[in-house]
Amino acid sequence: MHPILFDLGPLPIGTYGLILIVAFWAGSLLARQLGARDGHAPDFIWDLTFALLISGVLGAKLLLIVVGLLTPLDQVGALTLEEAFSLNTLRAGGVVHGAVIAGVSVFIWKVRKMNFDQVASIGDALVGGLSLGQGIGRWGCLMAGCCFGTPSDSPFAIIFTNPLAALYAGTTLNLPLHPTQLYASLSNFLILGILLWAWPRRQFKGQLFAAYFILEGIGRSVIETWRGDLARGTWWGIDGLSTGRLTAGLFILFGLSVWFYGRRRLHRNRS
Repeated sequence: MHPILFDLGPLPIGTYGLILIVAFWAGSLLARQLGARDGHAPDFIWDLTFALLISGVLGAKLLLIVVGLLTPLDQVGALTLEEAFSLNTLRAGGVVHGAVIAGVSVFIWKVRKMNFDQVASIGDALVGGLSLGQGIGRWGCLMAGCCFGTPSDSPFAIIFTNPLAALYAGTTLNLPLHPTQLYASLSNFLILGILLWAWPRRQFKGQLFAAYFILEGIGRSVIETWRGDLARGTWWGIDGLSTGRLTAGLFILFGLSVWFYGRRRLHRNRS
């Protein structure tokens, strides 16, 4: 792992940030290609993905700060108001589901004047790119040491040793841990494979958009079993109900809502 790739004078260049750039570029390129299949202009998709990138970065950090401020001060992961806007907090990658929630909100706003089929087909293209971007982006988590797992005696366990990871992300050092970053990456690549396989088999526009949220929610909920970074929060004192599981549940409900709405429109149009 290499939290800092190299120093550019007094400015450290983080590996996480560089990998996120690659993830955005790859995800945007795929979204443009998928969008073109449904007749959407590549430049329009590119502009949209850039807007989603900016909103996603802000949303990820905002959810991180909100969770930290709502966590009782005697618990791991709690943030004071001063800590919430410190350099270390602003340097952190944030909560990925916060990025997705913010991105969806901006997406809905920007396409609000389009009809459902147009919005739904654009959504299908975007979640393909999003899955690819998330899969690559998790490599950045691995390099930074964030989103780490619980102790493990599995042959796949990894050991973090870089003190910068402990400083910036609170990573447990010198102890075999579940490679939850790789679990998440593989989950996103699996989702991508399912979406690409299902693309020519769509029964209605928006089906892949809905499927992404259902699959992402299920995958994240399962992976939370092995997450060890307590800073992700515990809600309402319920053991195991982390921020990731809470947002995963909301993702599943949102995906199911879009799915059933799309199915109902399909049956109504056929009748």
